[in-house]
Amino acid sequence: MLTRLKSLRLISECVGDEIWSTELCREKGIPQAWVEELADCFESGYESDRQTIYHESRMVNQYHGVRDVDLAFKLAEYLGVNSQQASSHALGMRSKVRALKEAVEEL
Repeated sequence: MLTRLKSLRLISECVGDEIWSTELCREKGIPQAWVEELADCFESGYESDRQTIYHESRMVNQYHGVRDVDLAFKLAEYLGVNSQQASSHALGMRSKVRALKEAVEEL
């Protein structure tokens, strides 16, 4: 069961540019339905380091998991925030997550 307290803790762990493994999501108590909805296979880009996916300090071509920015949106909605409105002026994934966290704190 996802409680408000657990949701607040989880959104505080989101930064906006990480991919959480499906196993980590389960360990942290994220509902299975959310994991299934949000999980995808992501591919590394090699034009810049920001596009490259690392797992256990090693570069990987593909990684299956949940983007923490998507999780932050889902958690914010669950907590009662209009996530699209709260993040509409934010540029970049980290900024969007920061805006969502601020909106949650204002509730």
